[in-house]
Amino acid sequence: MTSQPPIPVVVNGATGKMGREAVKAIAAADDMTLVGAIARNPKYIGEDVGEVVGCGALEIPILADLQGTLAMASQEKQPAVVVDFTHPDSVYENVRSAIAYGVRPVVGTTGISPQQLQDLADFADKASTGCLIIPNFSIGVVLLQQAAVQASRYFDHVEIIELHHNQKADAPSGTAIQTAEMLAELGKTFNPPAVEATETMAGARGTLAAEGIRIHSVRLPGLIAHQEVLFGAPGQLYTLRHDTSDRASYMPGVLLAIRHVLQLKSLVYGLEKLL
Repeated sequence: MTSQPPIPVVVNGATGKMGREAVKAIAAADDMTLVGAIARNPKYIGEDVGEVVGCGALEIPILADLQGTLAMASQEKQPAVVVDFTHPDSVYENVRSAIAYGVRPVVGTTGISPQQLQDLADFADKASTGCLIIPNFSIGVVLLQQAAVQASRYFDHVEIIELHHNQKADAPSGTAIQTAEMLAELGKTFNPPAVEATETMAGARGTLAAEGIRIHSVRLPGLIAHQEVLFGAPGQLYTLRHDTSDRASYMPGVLLAIRHVLQLKSLVYGLEKLL
């Protein structure tokens, strides 16, 4: 029995922290082949992406032309995938372009608005093209969120704290927003007030998400990605926490998403949908 040809993959944002890990993981995967690497930093343009990220020569030059690379990838014999780890300002147009070329997007960039997400879902539906928007590729985070949903049935008070490196452009994180949305789906309102509270400094109580859930964002050098979900009740505190110490921890989720997106005909939001 002959094996399936490898999946052609483009990495957009290939020289960023997550993009570098994605390049290395895809290059090492037996069922994938890297066919393009996109970056905006002019000092890397024309360089071999494998040499830049430290996994050895891959004979794939880093380019700045996303449209041209998508057009090239769309001509591959096998359906192609583009992995996007770029910036909230550009991700919406990047995904629209990929779908237009028939290249399946796997998106780890956060900061997409609810309206943009709906627009992309409509566009993917019309094109019958699979698309994955993944706020967090960590399987550990998915397990934390599932545990939080279970706990939310028994606790009426909950707050979310997310902590990231100080180069993260958006706040709150997409993972924290998604966690709050998952808790809100239970249909109960959390954190009934005990007093009439006043913020003497704006934002001291964090951001108010759905159903009374508050999210607090921390940005500091030395952090990577961390999240706590704190549930409180008289006489007890239940804390769920996930810590990332190496971005390689996201790569099993990235590879899973690349393999799965080829089976889809529409947009799917969240890694938990694949598990």
